[in-house]
Amino acid sequence: MDSEQIKSVEKELWGAADILRANSKLTAAEYKDPVLGLILLRFAQNRFEETLRKIEANIPVNPRTGKKEITKDHFLGESSLYLQDESKYEYLANLPEGKDISEAVNHAMQLVEDDHIDLAGILPKNYQDLNSDLLKELIRIFNTEAIRSIPGDVFGRIYEYFLMQFSMSGAGAQEGGEFFTPPSLVQLIVNFIEPYHGIVHDPACGSGGMFVQTAHFIGDHNKSINESITTYGTELKTNNTRLAKMNLAIHGMEGKIIEDNSFYSDPHNLVGKCDFVMANPPFNVDKIDKKKDFVVNDARLPFGLPKNDNGNYLWIQYFHSYLNEKGRAGFVMASSATDAGNTEKLIRQKLIETGDVEAIVSVRNNFFYTRSLPCHVWFFNKNKKDKDTILMIDARNTFRKVNSKINDFTPDQLEGLTTIIKSYRGETVDFKANEWLTKSFESGSYEDVEGLCKVASMDEIIENDYSLTPGRYVGFSIQIDEDFDYKGRMAEIHDELAKLNAESDDLMKPIQDLKL
Repeated sequence: MDSEQIKSVEKELWGAADILRANSKLTAAEYKDPVLGLILLRFAQNRFEETLRKIEANIPVNPRTGKKEITKDHFLGESSLYLQDESKYEYLANLPEGKDISEAVNHAMQLVEDDHIDLAGILPKNYQDLNSDLLKELIRIFNTEAIRSIPGDVFGRIYEYFLMQFSMSGAGAQEGGEFFTPPSLVQLIVNFIEPYHGIVHDPACGSGGMFVQTAHFIGDHNKSINESITTYGTELKTNNTRLAKMNLAIHGMEGKIIEDNSFYSDPHNLVGKCDFVMANPPFNVDKIDKKKDFVVNDARLPFGLPKNDNGNYLWIQYFHSYLNEKGRAGFVMASSATDAGNTEKLIRQKLIETGDVEAIVSVRNNFFYTRSLPCHVWFFNKNKKDKDTILMIDARNTFRKVNSKINDFTPDQLEGLTTIIKSYRGETVDFKANEWLTKSFESGSYEDVEGLCKVASMDEIIENDYSLTPGRYVGFSIQIDEDFDYKGRMAEIHDELAKLNAESDDLMKPIQDLKL
């Protein structure tokens, strides 16, 4: 099945499932977990059948019994979920009339958990909250002949697509799509740091999207995922932890996901041990208790404890501290962090002086599904060759408008941005092979391009007061957004200013009267 066919199936399944929800009394948040659970069961059935055929072809007949003795361990050895008869999707789809469908699905989920310790307590078992007709229709949607023939690994794509759609609908994302990082940003991080071996860590892992994209990257290079990497994740929210464990299971990935608070714990004990760190942590977290003994004595904060009520520079230090002597990190961060002052500036200066800050990429607004703010993507590289420069990329004018509320990168743009950092590292790359690059790099090789990129020297960074904002270095290339109503927005701003001035006058009058 090619990518276009997969996209068509994704849209068709989501459309059908969304119509069912629209005709029910359920919110997107109430609907999300049961639907994702059914996708996992459908995947497990398809993967089970594929693996069963492979096992039967490869194991010998037992001479004593005259049969091929297949056990659960055979399936686990193939990174496949083992299914008892009553946990198979086909069993649920053909349940006799009169049987309680919600009870049967809950039981199926429990059986899967019983057979797989990493999923214990994770799968949804609240199917009684869906009326039986709705549940039967959902099961039917994922049981067509076309779906039954889909290879197991394709269901990983379907699961990710549903996660994305639920994120866009705001389901469980009251703090801004917290369980799902947009594919463009994840792909940018994976492309830049190339996590193909060793220990991969995400201490704010959400639904595990960084791990999944890493798996795709490794698979594209024809390597075994579980033989290539070991994944460790930490996630604060219970539901997000469940999503992450389900996500790993549906992609056949082994990994250790722990529900914990990364501000007050380091559950995997990975300081100095990670080959790769990737994350999209929550921005501008306040009310962190920085007087806690764990925080005060945290080995992950070698550059100091920021005094302001903000967690950004805790995260930034964590990511750097986890890396081994050749490690790379890529993470999304609030735009304010690149120019933050006071103790944060001193920490940033110390980080810059290590020579491990490799690149900063500015990303325009509307890349996140439920929040519009812009961001920066930071990259560390402890094996960086040129310790005295940092690659600054301003990608705010590099985007594709998906719709009026969402932007992303095209595959061509992602490839082009990746080519830029590879060139910075001294790798042999072909700028002429990328249509987007040829428009900016007329020479056919890397050069500083106004409004896009610049290799900033340490002297320039010091001159700019240790700012890591790419716009300060690359200059300006103004582009007009034809879809944006500039005049209308200016009128709104003027109206708002007039109201504020009027309120100010009203407040000043009693103050002046008191003085008289």
